[in-house]
Amino acid sequence: MNYQNDLILRAARGEKTERTPVWMMRQAGRILPEYRAVRERLSGFKELVETPELACEVTLQPVDLLGVDAVIIFSDILVVPEAMGCTYLMEEKRGPVFPNVIRTQADVDQLRVADPQEHLAYVTEAIKLTVRELNGRVPLIGFAGAPFTLLCYMTEGRGSKTFSIAKKMLYTEPALAHQLLQKITDTTIAYLKAQVQAGAAMLQVFDSWAGILSPEQYRVFSLPYIRQICEAITDVPVTVFAKGAFFARQEMAALPCRTIGLDWNMDIAESRALVGPDKTLQGNLDPCLLYAEPATIRTATQEMLRAFGPDKHIANLGHGVYPDTNPNHVKVFIETVKTFQHDRG
Repeated sequence: MNYQNDLILRAARGEKTERTPVWMMRQAGRILPEYRAVRERLSGFKELVETPELACEVTLQPVDLLGVDAVIIFSDILVVPEAMGCTYLMEEKRGPVFPNVIRTQADVDQLRVADPQEHLAYVTEAIKLTVRELNGRVPLIGFAGAPFTLLCYMTEGRGSKTFSIAKKMLYTEPALAHQLLQKITDTTIAYLKAQVQAGAAMLQVFDSWAGILSPEQYRVFSLPYIRQICEAITDVPVTVFAKGAFFARQEMAALPCRTIGLDWNMDIAESRALVGPDKTLQGNLDPCLLYAEPATIRTATQEMLRAFGPDKHIANLGHGVYPDTNPNHVKVFIETVKTFQHDRG
């Protein structure tokens, strides 16, 4: 497809760009009054995720309202466990809850490797609708959760600060953990391929709970499965974002992906040295900085852009934008990136 704005794709491929492209994790979400207006008409979060026309509507809002250089399909990483037969509920103010957790060999055996055309068609349909509505204005990003992060929710049954039940499985039943991780990986590969077929021009893998593992555990229980995903997706650029995995940046450099996402705890210069010159880096403004005054946001954003340099960088936050952030402050961040001119010597 020919895009009116393909900055993000060129940056991901490592090509020189006229300016740094910018988007935000969770940009199609609760910061926008227009999003909240859609939500108020519905029974809950899952209805929005599972209704392609509505998911398309809220996915498109940040292009018109914020001026970002890409959209990310409105969905959730937990659609994959649901497609595998491990359903979730999204409770207001509590987050996701799994009525039936995965703890035993029998639990893992009863999970299916999902068929995206059968079990996740609402996501691929939302992607097709959104790509049609975008009509080449900007690319659409598809996504999935990393297998280890999904294992955390499926075994714990809810969000957690420690995911001690999930980690217990890694220590006490590692073979079972690997079986579960492989089933999740097989489903995720099929799902991401279906997203590309539906029109996703880039993909991102979110390893949201990477930071709870030791470096050795991450090498054993997360990286090999992310590698399988990256090796299977060859048609579009893939970004790997592993929150808290500062210890794995060098290993991530060896993954066959185009972009490494950095959270705000990861020093930019150190990250570039560890990752090397070949990959694109994404990030990594602290989302809480957007609570500051506009002048502070501008200054910090400019400092971040200088630190990353003019090439092989996609500007983003170091995690998703928080729901109580002032949309006007978000616009200051985006406009600062779009108007910033690097000194190219």
